[in-house]
Amino acid sequence: MQFFQTFGLDQSQWIILFITALTIGMSKTGVFGLSTVMFPVMAALFGGKISAGVVLPMLIMADLFAVAYYRRHAEWKYLVKLVPWAFGGILLGTLLGNHIDDQGFKVVMGVIILISVVIMVWRDVRRVTDIPDFWWFSMTMGVAAGFTSMVGNLAGSVTALYLLSMRLPKNGFIGTGAWFFLLVNSLKVPFHVFSWETITLGSFQLNLLMFPVIAIGALLGVKITAYLSDAFYRKFVIGVTLLSAGLLFW
Repeated sequence: MQFFQTFGLDQSQWIILFITALTIGMSKTGVFGLSTVMFPVMAALFGGKISAGVVLPMLIMADLFAVAYYRRHAEWKYLVKLVPWAFGGILLGTLLGNHIDDQGFKVVMGVIILISVVIMVWRDVRRVTDIPDFWWFSMTMGVAAGFTSMVGNLAGSVTALYLLSMRLPKNGFIGTGAWFFLLVNSLKVPFHVFSWETITLGSFQLNLLMFPVIAIGALLGVKITAYLSDAFYRKFVIGVTLLSAGLLFW
């Protein structure tokens, strides 16, 4: 108990942290977007920018599990189009992040997520089946994904919009997303360490404590996803993403 108290967290914060770690593991291996529901809660408890640094190493740990399991299903032609633009979004988020307060973080993240969900729902209602595989679409989605990932680890909704628009099947969606987030999250680490200083030795020790919880979540995610159909999975992603946007505004 004394070891846990050295991090200065109370019981409620530890509970939230454990739940976040579990949902991150589940989200990365298939139950997509589940962890985004917890990110607004983390932002409320620790502050927007600090929570982004606390969560990032846990995301990378979970990304490794996801890549290990779904690596054969990745569609690299989409990753090549998306990742370079995402790096530009990371740079933009790093610069603007020094001038946005916690409330501003929440509003920006909520607006971007909400817009992404509206577009996804509009395409489904209008039964739009064409694939918008244009350079400007990849550029817009890539920059938006990099920006939202940097300012709040909330690129899930933007990335979901892009990958769902490509009409990828369930495993292709998960595998491509797994590689995308591993690459993008790894690129963010130096900025969190040297620019924002939100990842420290102490915070990384806290992340290591969460590794077993993340591993359990990853295994649960694989088991649960195996029972979900492609059609239901698409609706699930949209629903959870909408919920996370609502929590940010609340």
